[in-house]
Amino acid sequence: MHDAASIIAAKRDGRELSGAEIDWVVESFTRGVVADEQMSALAMAIYFRGMTRAEVSCWTTAMISSGRRMDFTHLGRPTVDKHSTGGVGDKITLPLAPLVAACGAAVPQLSGRGLGHTGGTLDKLESIPGWRADLDTTEMVEILSDRAVGAVVCAAGADLAPADRRLYALRDVTGTVESIPLIASSIMSKKIAEGTGALVLDVKVGSGAFMKKFDDARELAQTMVDLGNDAGVATTALLTAMDAPLGRTAGNALEVRESLDVLAGGGPSDVVELTLVLAREMLNAAGIDGIDPADKLRDGSAMDHWRKMIGAQGGDPEAPLPQARHTEVLVSESDGVVCGLDAMAVGVAAWRLGAGRTRQGDSVQAGAGVEWHAKPGQEVSAGTPLATLHTDTPEQFAAAKAALTDAWTISEGAASANQSLVIERIDIPSG
Repeated sequence: MHDAASIIAAKRDGRELSGAEIDWVVESFTRGVVADEQMSALAMAIYFRGMTRAEVSCWTTAMISSGRRMDFTHLGRPTVDKHSTGGVGDKITLPLAPLVAACGAAVPQLSGRGLGHTGGTLDKLESIPGWRADLDTTEMVEILSDRAVGAVVCAAGADLAPADRRLYALRDVTGTVESIPLIASSIMSKKIAEGTGALVLDVKVGSGAFMKKFDDARELAQTMVDLGNDAGVATTALLTAMDAPLGRTAGNALEVRESLDVLAGGGPSDVVELTLVLAREMLNAAGIDGIDPADKLRDGSAMDHWRKMIGAQGGDPEAPLPQARHTEVLVSESDGVVCGLDAMAVGVAAWRLGAGRTRQGDSVQAGAGVEWHAKPGQEVSAGTPLATLHTDTPEQFAAAKAALTDAWTISEGAASANQSLVIERIDIPSG
């Protein structure tokens, strides 16, 4: 017979928990037998003591078993999804999902909302008039079954890994969010329960990422690759740079507009690069050969799938996107070359302007955010515009500008060559 106090003490003292203990505590927590304060204590013990690969695998399986598991095997096409750990200006899901669908895969993409300095995919898409994030399983299947659409981006249902949903709420208020085993389990329990056949992980590392240090990002990526492959989901991970923000915008409607530029065959080079890298990785994971996603951007196929995907979820792809009522331009005070642009500073500024939220449930401004005009490698002169700030609440301009005080590093000298966004690829389970 198990009890919560003994399991908490065992992990506190560094003992590896058995599969039976993990199954019991997660199932009992889901039913309310294990109290919130007990699960919080266990999360803190895990934060300090960590978990073995076997423990993380059992914990993730228990989280999946707390709810339902979706199944898309009847679609007759390979399914593949992408998950990003989040960054500033990371709008990649928006052009990527319809692009991969245009190449012949079905893309069931469960996404989330932003919190703090990192934007949320659902917040961005909700700036499109009429678009709905909440779909039931029947609607998801109908959209994915239509080969002219083939992609859906929506919120996870309440019955998908409900134990993780409850645990995350506790971690958020008890200082245990940063536990790598719990992060990996939280992400992968939902992705495995989602029912996708293959998964590509975009693990960000750098100043604007959740993981600031390379070793931590690599450990998280490897843990998630292990969990996915152990569960029978072909999983690979790319470690990608997030010291500078992606593209030219951070905000909701601003990032949708930029994504449309990419789908139209243009857009910022770094967003196009990462979109194509991830698309090729997803097609490889899905076993689809002989198709170059770059062709689907050029011939308009990806844009066609975007319009149908947005329309299938109630949105009007032709409607004008919201614009902020107030803007303010920041200019350079010196001549030189932009050597750095701090992603965290940009993310905080966008958040302060109204693009993000402080607590779950807060509203966001559709048109708010930061549009930067000078990126690393560009030459600027005194008076050159560095960024335009967008908001409906102009009293926030001062706070946003304070966040951006040292965001641009400008030095004398020649521009350096742009480095690849992809730092490392992980596709082999450990052990």
